[in-house]
Amino acid sequence: MNLATAFREPLPGISPEIYGEADFRALAEIIYASSGNVLPDGKAMLVYSRISPLVRETGCATFANFVELIRSDLEMQDRAVAALTTNHTFFYRESHHFDHFESKVRPDLVRKLESGKPVRLWSAGCSSGEETWSLMMALLGTDQLAAKRMAKRDLRVLASDLAPHALRKAEAATYAAKDLKAVPSDLVQQWARIDGETATIADLPRSLVRFRLLNLMGEWPISGKFDTIFCRNVMIYFDLPTKEHLVARFAEVLQPGGHLYIGHSERVTGPAGAILEPVGPTIYRKRAA
Repeated sequence: MNLATAFREPLPGISPEIYGEADFRALAEIIYASSGNVLPDGKAMLVYSRISPLVRETGCATFANFVELIRSDLEMQDRAVAALTTNHTFFYRESHHFDHFESKVRPDLVRKLESGKPVRLWSAGCSSGEETWSLMMALLGTDQLAAKRMAKRDLRVLASDLAPHALRKAEAATYAAKDLKAVPSDLVQQWARIDGETATIADLPRSLVRFRLLNLMGEWPISGKFDTIFCRNVMIYFDLPTKEHLVARFAEVLQPGGHLYIGHSERVTGPAGAILEPVGPTIYRKRAA
């Protein structure tokens, strides 16, 4: 369905005076400029369903009025962006990434920590936290004593997203127990507390993660460089120039030899292609300086 078709006749149950093609176009432009997310023509109804509660809350009455509001009210603009963010994810998604991390990356990170050097990881676009906690369980492993030694070293993990509601769920670290079925059982046994049908991530991994509200298209208040960055199934909503710009920024904040994991349908292209070498399916390593 293209937009011309979508708006040739009034959308079912929606007055064109309340929401029309010009409103969709204006919202799409604002969302793209703010977050890099592209809203294709077929998303007209999705935009209506997710933004109409904010239109009602603000008393704007029409989408045109709401558009004018968020041009100057950046807090409400951020809420509109968050409302249109897709937060679908699950534990151990694309499990080959965690297999690679455990076998190829983790041993070097452990040695680095033991030598007194800092280790930094980033779950960028962490959504509701399943990726972050999968990564933490893979990092800490099955040996509680070894994990406690790691935690006493200079180990920090950043988890960021632009949607406050997703971050709240991620930080709460509580899920349906069945959601962890893809995680290796020995890791679940060590790092999740199961109470009936509910699972809560254990205190040790939670103590190592800092959750931050961050728009990847904005400024990154980050000092230092990362050993590993996971940014998966975030760039599928971006156009090519935005993807290439973002990956180049990731490359800049990676340590030489550091790894970037991206989504199964995403690829590294553009300037970062000279810096990041593929070492596995959608896994890239920064070349040594």
